[in-house]
Amino acid sequence: MAKRDYYEILGVPRGAGEAEVKKAYRKLAMQYHPDKNPGDTEAEGRFKEIGEAYAVLSDPKKREAYDNFGHAGVGQGAEGFGGFGAGGFGGMGDVFSDIFEDFFGAGGGGARARTRASRGADLRYDLEITFEQAFNGDEVNLKVPRYEQCATCKGSGAKVGTGLKTCPTCRGQGQVRFQQGFFTVARTCTECQGAGQIVAEPCPDCHGAGKTHARKSLHVKIPAGVETGNRLRLSGEGEAGERGGPPGDLYVVIVVRPHPMFSREGDHIHMELPVAFTQAALGAQVEVPTMTEPVILKVPPGTQSGKKFRLKGKGFHNLGGRGTGDEIVTVKVRVPTRLSARQRELLEDFAKESGEAVGAGDEGILDKVKGFFEG
Repeated sequence: MAKRDYYEILGVPRGAGEAEVKKAYRKLAMQYHPDKNPGDTEAEGRFKEIGEAYAVLSDPKKREAYDNFGHAGVGQGAEGFGGFGAGGFGGMGDVFSDIFEDFFGAGGGGARARTRASRGADLRYDLEITFEQAFNGDEVNLKVPRYEQCATCKGSGAKVGTGLKTCPTCRGQGQVRFQQGFFTVARTCTECQGAGQIVAEPCPDCHGAGKTHARKSLHVKIPAGVETGNRLRLSGEGEAGERGGPPGDLYVVIVVRPHPMFSREGDHIHMELPVAFTQAALGAQVEVPTMTEPVILKVPPGTQSGKKFRLKGKGFHNLGGRGTGDEIVTVKVRVPTRLSARQRELLEDFAKESGEAVGAGDEGILDKVKGFFEG
């Protein structure tokens, strides 16, 4: 019995591209797969026939030989056809994806689906701000690159004074149909992309796209308390819609630069405060910087390194309106690395009064002081 034409088996034209061939194979393979047709010898034969056709048409060299010499150019057919594993397409899930795309995706809606107005794409803009801007809030100007509706043709894509004409490929249907075995298959027209109409004369400014590239200047208010990852939504400031559809939105994503002194955890601000070991031992009043104005912090005598103090209400404003965070100050006791003769003498006297040995064979006085204050 003479072999059937491979293009006829898959239901694709001779000029079909790789994607079209693959899609046709998956659809037919799912239809005639033995798992779906247990005990059906006819379906099993069709499944093998489909696999053989795909093995040839999916291989550029074999396909060229087949186009030139027919079945004689590929001998008895391709090796390795048959199951989905041999074809390298995973499992039945891939096949079902193609079927859903054909019937419920771009191919299923036809001209009516394509000619409806559609909303424009949303855009993202990453905005880097300082720690101070995040704390106080600010107002900034942005220049956002985006596609806007062409002012000349009002988004139609057609030259002023002209309009649209019926697509000659699909004759206004938005779909092209061809026979695939016993079935008639409809696919979205590639000429008009399913609209059923094409531009008679393209607009000279947008070249028929209906959109032009522009940089839009926008004024954005940054609320106090924002942090990295927060998004500000600007409604209607995204890209222009299709065929008169509404524009998308613009999402401004906040990125806060690090501060050399402060860090943030939730609504709280953290900082490390260096304190001399004499201040920590005797107690002192020290000036502490905050994001507003400096405050005086009382350091009690005997304060250890790592001790934390809380300055109420000196943190970030909560974006949800639930109060204000605090500033957490962590004391870091400084131990001098260089001593004058007089300073060393005084520290040695301190060590003697404390009953601590000083000199070779024991810890130096600086190590003792450091260990005492840092715990």
